[in-house]
Amino acid sequence: MKRITVVDAARGFAVILMVAYHFCFDLNYFGILHQDMNHDRFWLVSRALIVSLFLLLVGISLVLASGTEPLHFWKRQARLLAAALIVTFGSWLMFPKSYIYFGILHFIFVASLIGRPFLNFPQPALASGLFVIASGFYYSNPFFDPPFMNWIGLMTYKPYTEDYVPLFPWMGVVLIGIFTGKLLFERVRPAWVFGDFPSMKIPCRIGRHSLAIYLLHQPILIGIFYLFVSR
Repeated sequence: MKRITVVDAARGFAVILMVAYHFCFDLNYFGILHQDMNHDRFWLVSRALIVSLFLLLVGISLVLASGTEPLHFWKRQARLLAAALIVTFGSWLMFPKSYIYFGILHFIFVASLIGRPFLNFPQPALASGLFVIASGFYYSNPFFDPPFMNWIGLMTYKPYTEDYVPLFPWMGVVLIGIFTGKLLFERVRPAWVFGDFPSMKIPCRIGRHSLAIYLLHQPILIGIFYLFVSR
């Protein structure tokens, strides 16, 4: 798959914002910063915007990768699944009562499987995406409350976990990303989306290694903070 500078750069900016958010989260966890990151509107909106940017790019990337061999997709899925299991195990060691069982990597793995059939149907993807987002915000039902159904969303409570990205409403963002990718890269094809921007070299490089950075940045940050607070 040919690299698209603007997509890699956007993913790189999302990674930078994510690392900054987690840096503040760790400051709060170690008592250096005192913020209610689970309820304060600023932190909730910041997280939602970062997750939305990542998931919009997931949909766009599915479009860009649609012309590659199926083996490429399944190799990517295998890497995602392995990374998600690593996150679950690592978070269980760190937060045994609130470990991550369906965070953003788990979600991307499932969302990629669901989104793939929509690649040839951009209008239904857009309509479905808007429906999923609206349902996730405005509908809940005790039927979805059992823990084994938490990954769907639509429950009447928020589960106690360090990272939670359910299908409703977030699958809607991926579907809108599919529509956006088809529009920009296959139909309208504006020149700027295929441009080469030397000034974006650093975020592009970061964006091309987003999974590795995602897996490594928190252990590194937490290790540094442990050294700092134990002195």
